[in-house]
Amino acid sequence: MTARAVRESIQGQPFNDVLNELHAHTFSGCPGESDPFTLGELEREYIAYALALYYQCDHCQMYHGRVIDRLRGKAGLPDWPWQAEFVKVVLFLRTARAGVSAQEWTGWLESWRRFADRIHHRHPGLACATAYAVGIARADEPLMDMAFESLKDRYPDPSFLLGVVRDIDRVVVFMKAATSKNRTDPIVRRQLGACGVRV
Repeated sequence: MTARAVRESIQGQPFNDVLNELHAHTFSGCPGESDPFTLGELEREYIAYALALYYQCDHCQMYHGRVIDRLRGKAGLPDWPWQAEFVKVVLFLRTARAGVSAQEWTGWLESWRRFADRIHHRHPGLACATAYAVGIARADEPLMDMAFESLKDRYPDPSFLLGVVRDIDRVVVFMKAATSKNRTDPIVRRQLGACGVRV
């Protein structure tokens, strides 16, 4: 019988168990434990995919991309080059108000609104939810304010709006930790390996 090598976690199994539970609370829910979701699973996965692109985490892009494809197939949604569109979303959202002139920001806002409308026709509210997520991720108050105005218009019921904001914020909190971990684990493994430590 051949022994199968099991790769030990850098952070340790108890930490990974908590991270896996956090993933469940963020995306699929833990029956009897998780708060109810307001946004659908597909919307939360799209936001996660955008953050994976933003943080350039190949592992997260592949994982969330597969989940999105599965959910879209299960729902029987029409073909849409969503991956290419999310590259454009992320390119738009890399612009920060602090880095451009007032005239450039006005032009950016006009271009963003036209682009967000195009996404809105495929998946209502998704572009603004994604912009809000990126705003939270980089603590960009002008971007958060801009996106929140759109979210507020889309979801006028205060309790529903709170649920949407909570769902977005949970995805951001999870993805910032996950993308950092997934991007740095190979580096940490290499560094430890050079010292004879195998994890």
